[in-house]
Order: sequence, then structure tokens, then C-alpha cells
Amino acid sequence: METRTEGDMTAPSDAAAVVRPPAVPEPEEPRAAVAPASLSPSRAGDFMQCPLLYRFRVIDKLPEKPSEAATRGTLVHAVLERLFDAPAGERTAPRAKSLIPAQWERLRTSRPEVVELFADDPDGERLARWLSEAERLVERWFTLEDPTRLEPAERELFVEAELDSGLRLRGIIDRVDVAPTGEVRIVDYKTGKAPRPEYADGALFQMKFYALVVWRLKKVVPRRLQLVYLGSGDVLTYDPVLADLERVERKLLALWEAIRQATESGDWRPRPTKLCGWCDHQAHCPEFGGTPPPYPLPVRAAESGGGAQGRMGPD
Repeated sequence: METRTEGDMTAPSDAAAVVRPPAVPEPEEPRAAVAPASLSPSRAGDFMQCPLLYRFRVIDKLPEKPSEAATRGTLVHAVLERLFDAPAGERTAPRAKSLIPAQWERLRTSRPEVVELFADDPDGERLARWLSEAERLVERWFTLEDPTRLEPAERELFVEAELDSGLRLRGIIDRVDVAPTGEVRIVDYKTGKAPRPEYADGALFQMKFYALVVWRLKKVVPRRLQLVYLGSGDVLTYDPVLADLERVERKLLALWEAIRQATESGDWRPRPTKLCGWCDHQAHCPEFGGTPPPYPLPVRAAESGGGAQGRMGPD
């Protein structure tokens, strides 16, 4: 699935599905909180991890500090995307590494908050180490895939589809490869390490989410889902079948119903896990003695017998 076809991921003509490039973000202005209207893989993951975290991010929109790891991931993704602008024969590791300074500058310009990551690094030593690690991740990619033999059909593709239930799913796919026979491969880059086998299903949740959206848009089940782990040099693949996607859709519908109930009741329960230690919102979390901000949406009277939140597995 390495040859680009002329057909892009254009949506069918019916209004239930659309594909369009991401809008250029406009300067943010204060606005009233609104109820969630769509679901992405990351926000679905937030709710399954901790409903209160979902509320803080989606409804309260509490600020979060940038992290070195996440910012490095954004930088590496940008480099791998831009590399495909070059002719196939020029897609080399030295060229890819040469893109890092310019992409870092673009990131600093578009997201000024990342500058504070190295505010206490006057000599630039920590920044240099951080950039060197980005170089190593980029170099490792060349041991896992050969970009001279790839012609992606899409890169950083924004997709959105509305299910029959009215639930809108959306996300950004790192890369879509299309074979001459029409088979589709969805590829996602991860700058961390591959999970242990017992956690592989969780890692594939995002990819099955994207596969569901592509199926709804194109009526084609992707032939392969591929996770490329640059941190450990592993490639995880999965070949979905229609039953997989139908199962994911049912799970997302149940998840969205739980989100709807929490939105209307204002009942967003924390779910303590080991991941709490990395959460930016401990000051607002009751598990750490904090108080959430006033709930900004209207609430309805609580109903008896409410189900537990955020306990659905990833697949």
C-alpha cells in the first residue's frame, strides 16, 4: 500500500459525513461554555481514564502546561510530515534531521507557550539534549519504514463523520496509504515506547476509532492499522474486520451516552489511577483536596440508580 492513487479521502455526498482540512485557529476570545458536541480518540480516552479530567479539558477548558515529551512528539510529527514534500529519492535521514530547527521555530511561533519549557535553561544545554533526542527519534524511523518507497495519499488528515445516532466523530490521522487496488492503511507515529502485549488493545483503540470513521466515510474497511513506535523501534499492526468497527461504534455510543448524562447532571466523578501523578489539575481535584471550578452548564435533577462513569475498556 505504498502507491498514491488519484482519489482522496473525499466524503460521500450525503450530509452524514464530511472530510475537510482543519480550520486555521483564530485568536481565542472568552466565550460561554457549551456542551460537548463531538468525540475524538483523545477525549474518549480522557473520559475512560477519568470523567473529571474530561470535564476539566472539554467543558472548563482549564489550561495545561506543555510537556517536553508531548512537545517533542509534535515536533517529530511535523518533521515526518514535511519530509514527504521532498522527491522520493531525497527523503533521507540527514534531510529529515535538517528540518528540525525550522520546524521547532515554527512550533515556537505558533505555540508560544512551549518556550517556557526551557525558560530555566540559559545555556541551552537542556534544549540541545531535547533536540538531540528528537533527532534520534527521526533517525529511528528510517529503520522501521522506507520513505523513498512511500507516497502517502494523505498526511495529517482531518476526518469527521456523523453516525446515524447523531454522534459526530473527529480526529487527525497521521498518514493514509492507499494501494493501487484501493486497500487503505492507516499509520500513526508514536514517539514513546510500544506497550506490553497486555496493553496492546488499549493502544489500538485510537486506530480502530479512525478505521470506523474511514469506514463510515468511504464504506471501506481499512486493510491495516499500523502504529510506529519511534521510542522503542517497534511496529504494531492490526488488520481489522467489519465486526471490530461495529463493536467500537457500539462502545462509543455507550461512552457518549455516559458523557451526555454527566453533562446534564454535572456529576463528573474522578477516577484515581497511577496516572493521577502526572495530572495538571490536582489543585481542582477532590482526590487531592481540591475543588473543581463552578460548573458552567445548566444541570438537571439527579436521577437515582446512575451508572458508574468511565469504566468502559478501550475495546
